[in-house]
Amino acid sequence: MSSPLVIGFLATFALIAAIGAQNAFVLRQGIRGEHVIPVIALCTVSDLILIAAGIAGFGALITAHPGAVNVAKFGGALFLVGYGLLAARRAARPSALTASEKGPARLVDVLLTCAALTWLNPHVYLDTVVLLGALANEHRDERWLFGVGAVTASAVWFTGLGLGARRLAGLFATPLTWRILDGLIAVTMIALGLWMAVA
Repeated sequence: MSSPLVIGFLATFALIAAIGAQNAFVLRQGIRGEHVIPVIALCTVSDLILIAAGIAGFGALITAHPGAVNVAKFGGALFLVGYGLLAARRAARPSALTASEKGPARLVDVLLTCAALTWLNPHVYLDTVVLLGALANEHRDERWLFGVGAVTASAVWFTGLGLGARRLAGLFATPLTWRILDGLIAVTMIALGLWMAVA
């Protein structure tokens, strides 16, 4: 039987690799080269807290109170649609998309946006607290070993996504490429928000 460490790593990697609001934001910051390390740290620490909460048993608590999930669901849907509309506005104004034409965003603004995309997304709770918490607790005495694997996968993913995106900086030196990226982000975020609201 595989080690809980390996299972935790693979399960988490599969969950967070899907395109979503948080990943799109990390990718965009990585390409722009703005506050990448703090963003990676915030995402990883957030996952650590959520995964630990799931392993500690909060997953069962949330499942027992679906009303809390519904509040997070509609709040998160509204936020995702709003963020998608902002991305659509950026895509419609290519002159605002190049780093040279727009000063770097303040660290506090970047971190607040990243935190909102992380903590207001109900899928984050379903994936980390409920699903990973349930999977971890299947390993009983070795559940925290599963958690170590899970958090390691999170750190590897966000570090690779944020720092690896810098290699694409040359490609994203033109407004057209930013327009395409922001257009894709807009479609993804709005679609996720609408799907979340009606699911």
